[in-house]
Amino acid sequence: MTKNFFVLLISLLVISACAPAPDRAEERAEEAERTELTPEKRAFMDNLISLCGNSYPGEETYMAEGRESWAHMDFVMHVIVCEEDRVHIPFHLDDDESRTWLFLVENGRLRFRHDHRYPDGTPEERTLYGGYADSTGTAFSQHFPADEYTIELLEDTLNRQWNIVMDQDMTNFSYQLQYHGEIVFQADFDLTSPL
Repeated sequence: MTKNFFVLLISLLVISACAPAPDRAEERAEEAERTELTPEKRAFMDNLISLCGNSYPGEETYMAEGRESWAHMDFVMHVIVCEEDRVHIPFHLDDDESRTWLFLVENGRLRFRHDHRYPDGTPEERTLYGGYADSTGTAFSQHFPADEYTIELLEDTLNRQWNIVMDQDMTNFSYQLQYHGEIVFQADFDLTSPL
């Protein structure tokens, strides 16, 4: 009986040694699929990257009644960091250089965040708010409903959403803020006149 046991054990070891290894290529493909953007979001990032190295003038084009207008201020966006998985766009209002828009690829999702800094470079208390792009975007527009971090940070009851919209001929870039589905602020930047 002991001899039969050892024969069976050796047979099992030989069979397992000869068995094909798990398909790692398939696992890698599935992992890549989870981390890759949809074609629309990838094209959107590529459109942002095409603006790299330039600064563009802008202006307030809409402010809801009752909100403080910025129409008297000079708007400039600077497209300075342009990589496959991140684009950083500092947005200056006159001499206020505290704001940077961050477009980030995170685990196959496109995230938009607002990085607010004090003049010495330290983060403000309310910073990095934003959201992940929903499924309705295109190569020229993406919509970012507030994420859980933002809702908690801003104690948000306004159903905030940010829309970034570029004209298909890449002549205009719009930043829009919505509350409850209605635009409350919009700034437009002229992509035909880099500074």
